[in-house]
Amino acid sequence: MPILKSGQARIHYALEGQNGLPALVFSNSLGADHSMWDPQASVFQKRFRVLRYDTRGHGQSSSTPGPYSIELLAKDVIALLDAQGLDRAYFCGLSMGGMIGMWLGINAPERLNKLVLCNTGARIGTRETWDTRIETVRKNGMKSVASAVVERWFTPAFRQKSPATISSTLKMIESANPDGYAACCAAIRDFDCREQLGKIRTPTLVISGAHDPATPPADGRFLAQEIPAARYVELNAAHLSNIEDQDRFNHELASFLNS
Repeated sequence: MPILKSGQARIHYALEGQNGLPALVFSNSLGADHSMWDPQASVFQKRFRVLRYDTRGHGQSSSTPGPYSIELLAKDVIALLDAQGLDRAYFCGLSMGGMIGMWLGINAPERLNKLVLCNTGARIGTRETWDTRIETVRKNGMKSVASAVVERWFTPAFRQKSPATISSTLKMIESANPDGYAACCAAIRDFDCREQLGKIRTPTLVISGAHDPATPPADGRFLAQEIPAARYVELNAAHLSNIEDQDRFNHELASFLNS
């Protein structure tokens, strides 16, 4: 994967698809890397230049000293677009990636064609919950939270029928950088854009998972209600709906991007 310098960070990314096609950026959830979008990359690079990247503190991107902010993580996306000479892009973010998308929609709408917010919320969790997670990871490492994260990411039925996916996902979380993970936990903890959603004028699709305990459907419906003219879709999945219900996810995403 190529590397981009964004401030003090090295951001690893993958850019696939023919030159001249419109750009589509995928932004990962907390604890994941760009590979979480494998079920989408091969499908969408026929119509788009697909830009995936490891969020600062994740995957092969560097972990600069934290805490981070969603603004900082969103500016890494702008740096990626600038480096590729991309004035505008379609943007699809899940969970933390969705928060990054909201920041862009509010603060840098001129860089977006359309916005897709998946399994996310204008505010996620409580300060106490995030502080506990940060402390746990710093003291005991990623393995101490990995199993619980996987249980929130996928329904019991999917975990039973897709053991290989569950195994690889568990390894991905366990191998995440604890410092980068904790710094991104702080970014999520401190982000709350509930009062600013009305400023998003970019055409927006909101995707929720019917069985998502981390960002339940009520969070997605709130986004769709507050963002002018947003569309709302609910999938038969938990948190990583792009993996658990990938066929429907890909269908809804394609129909929105191509409409």
